[in-house]
Amino acid sequence: MLIFVPKEELKSYIGKELEPGAWFTLDQDRINQFADVTMDQQFIHVDPEKAKDTPFGGTIAHGFLTLSMLTHLASESAVIPNEIAMALNYGFDKVRFLSPVPVNSEIRVCVTITDVTEKGGNRYLVKQQVNLEIKGVKKPALSCEWLIMNICS
Repeated sequence: MLIFVPKEELKSYIGKELEPGAWFTLDQDRINQFADVTMDQQFIHVDPEKAKDTPFGGTIAHGFLTLSMLTHLASESAVIPNEIAMALNYGFDKVRFLSPVPVNSEIRVCVTITDVTEKGGNRYLVKQQVNLEIKGVKKPALSCEWLIMNICS
């Protein structure tokens, strides 16, 4: 759920977990497309027959694919200043790949705002803890601290 607030209220969301986004199925076609774009054709991602003989029992998504999916998955779970002109990906302070994502898994993100820093010039740096969940799996696939720079008018 998107939450729009006056920029002065951003800090009131520190420590709050936002409503999780919708589940999204990560299928073999998307994994193959990512492999083509990144030229990462490791068999564990693109060869279902060969991947059957691994401990995973089939193909798994690239870690960087799951990281790249955050843009889409987190687009439904954000606190946005009413005065927003644009938001920029400012980077990550920490990224950990904790569990493999098997093909056809349903994934979603849980976001908690951990810090908001006013940077001057109507800029607000929002740090958020993001965990990418796999439906039915206790341990997250991915955990990171993601920084978003909100530029307000």
